[in-house]
Amino acid sequence: MDDASPDLLSPEALLDAVRTYNPKTNEKLIRAAFEYGERMHDGQFRHSGEPYFTHPIAVASILAEQKLDDATLITALLHDTIEDTKSTFSEVASIFGDEIAILVDGVTKLTNLQLSSSETKQAENFRKLFMAMAKDLRVILVKLADRLHNMRTIKAMRPEKQVQKARETMDIYAPLAGRMGMQWMREELEDLAFRVLNPEGRASIMRRFIRLQKETGDVIHQITGDMRSELAEHNIEAKVFGRAKKPYSIWRKMQEKEQGFSRLSDIYGFRVIATSEEDCYRVLGVIHRRWFAVPGRFKDYISQPKTNGYRSIHTTVSGRDGKRVEVQIRTQQMHDVAETGVAAHWSYRDGIRSQNPFAVDPVKWVASLNEQFGVEDDHEDFLEAVRLEMYSDQVFCFTPKGEVVKLPRGATPLDFAYAIHTRIGSACVGAKVDGLRVPLWTRLKNGQSVEVVTAEGQQPQATWLDIAATGKAKSAIRRALREQDRERFIRLGSELARSAFEHVGKKATDKALETAAKILRLDSGNTVLARLGSSELTTSNVVNAVYPELAQHTDTSIDRKRAVIGLSQGQMHERALCCQPLPGERIVGITQRGRGVVVHAIDCQALSGFEDEPQRWVDLHWLEGTHPPIHTARLDVTIGNDAGVLGRICTLIGEQGANISDLAFVDRKPDFYRLILSVELRDAEHLHSIISALMAEDDVAEVARHQNPNDVNESVDNMGTNLGIQAPE
Repeated sequence: MDDASPDLLSPEALLDAVRTYNPKTNEKLIRAAFEYGERMHDGQFRHSGEPYFTHPIAVASILAEQKLDDATLITALLHDTIEDTKSTFSEVASIFGDEIAILVDGVTKLTNLQLSSSETKQAENFRKLFMAMAKDLRVILVKLADRLHNMRTIKAMRPEKQVQKARETMDIYAPLAGRMGMQWMREELEDLAFRVLNPEGRASIMRRFIRLQKETGDVIHQITGDMRSELAEHNIEAKVFGRAKKPYSIWRKMQEKEQGFSRLSDIYGFRVIATSEEDCYRVLGVIHRRWFAVPGRFKDYISQPKTNGYRSIHTTVSGRDGKRVEVQIRTQQMHDVAETGVAAHWSYRDGIRSQNPFAVDPVKWVASLNEQFGVEDDHEDFLEAVRLEMYSDQVFCFTPKGEVVKLPRGATPLDFAYAIHTRIGSACVGAKVDGLRVPLWTRLKNGQSVEVVTAEGQQPQATWLDIAATGKAKSAIRRALREQDRERFIRLGSELARSAFEHVGKKATDKALETAAKILRLDSGNTVLARLGSSELTTSNVVNAVYPELAQHTDTSIDRKRAVIGLSQGQMHERALCCQPLPGERIVGITQRGRGVVVHAIDCQALSGFEDEPQRWVDLHWLEGTHPPIHTARLDVTIGNDAGVLGRICTLIGEQGANISDLAFVDRKPDFYRLILSVELRDAEHLHSIISALMAEDDVAEVARHQNPNDVNESVDNMGTNLGIQAPE
């Protein structure tokens, strides 16, 4: 959707757009708002040099495309008057009425919220955001349209301001639009922000798209034609549309799957608009009979709609030449809600408020969000709940009795248990998914049946914080841990604080901890230690609070003997070879006779073998700071069989500050080689930077981290020489 062109910058152009869906619009009031806004902003200009009032007109035009009501459009025309001109709330109320004045004031307050500020301030501002949503969701609709137009015209801003606005858009406004069901807006906001934050990455995607089109021709036209022919043959009336996915969407898939562009399959999406719900399922049958359905890629949001009212059938099939394509099937009314989301409640058609049976009541929707986010939680818990659940897709699972439980994507059986009841979650000792016993960290998929196994006397474990994916579960676990393990957390936090303060040449005295507590708005130094021990605070948070200048400028590399926190005095530790945990990753220890503690990544598959031996588990943390590049990790790399490719790969890794300690070929073909590289790294971030650099190489077909659960009885430190390290006395 394009913003307003110059010939639309008049009240007549806006009114022409509104009349197409609302002939009964209050033209007199819209003209009055237009003239008032133009008069108030007279003499003001945008960074581009255009009259400032072109911006409110463009915002109103975006909302008119959504077929929204007069009050929302007038609010858009006036949304900057109270903040940026001599206009006042009382003046707007006297001319346009209380409803519009309250909406304009709400947008003004949202504009002044710094949503990308410090953690505590950000949490407070998010609460205010949700309060504004609870009062009238149209305030958010205007703010989103305001942000969209600002992003479309962002090139006029200073470079540093562009980056700030783009990051805020990517982190807050784009996910918010998606959660509200306005998927088109989410995609456009993401892509506009991506253009600023990673122009080289976006340009690379675009170049590869052009190359792909030259090689394969107009795939969209071909597949669209095939689908229309199949539907016509079965006497099904439906519209078929196709498109290539946005560059940012493709980039995100490349990052998530750790695949290069050439390895991605579903970069095209198709939409079928059927005449009835029954025809949606007929269309699905035709498509699945004509093309091969991809297992695990089917979602039925018609029978299980999202909370924002979204309904559609999603499936992925293998199309021409084995290329995967994503297909969405829905009716026109479902499509209207999919395009405008919660905003469908205010949309008009033929001059009357649209009576779409699939539109969600905004009041109920906001109430359900507040319930999920636990608005009574601490600032940190609330903010984490927003980030985890506001910005996630959903999966639908079933209880043994057939009741539906909605969870964010990536949720585990532990989240499922807490979603049923906090008491069930706290007593959880295991789970069965589709009748099979699974570890608690298993990621749940759509349509699975989950049975929670509980035991009397069971209490939440600290390691559950790394398993849980929902804010509700994490908040409940933290509360339980604070109650049952406060003393243990204080002891662990004391060790973490001592080590962190020594790292900057200071001591973690009672006075220093009390100072940190005041700055972090906690009630005592012991609370600081308890939060440290339970991973609710990081050591850098505490050191920064007391000695910000020291915390920012320390470059000292961490001594290997002090790298792991949580060991008993004199206890040895080794890194497990199966998962090769790196600093920056969540870890847990397993005691091993004669070897001390073997350190595993929290998601290591080998840990399932120790589920029945909780006494052997040890809570561990990596010491925060700069670690030396001595931690080995293996990479599975597939490269083209051309002269000089291997040399370039090795040089590229060296340029990233890493050393290759071992290299083994595992497959040789005429056109490619597959090899396992052992690379010595600082931390997880170092690993990801190397993977990203390799993926950008045209001669690299695939890069993935190589982990082998069968190596559970070995340690990285036992590869060659035993480098078991003893904790300091």
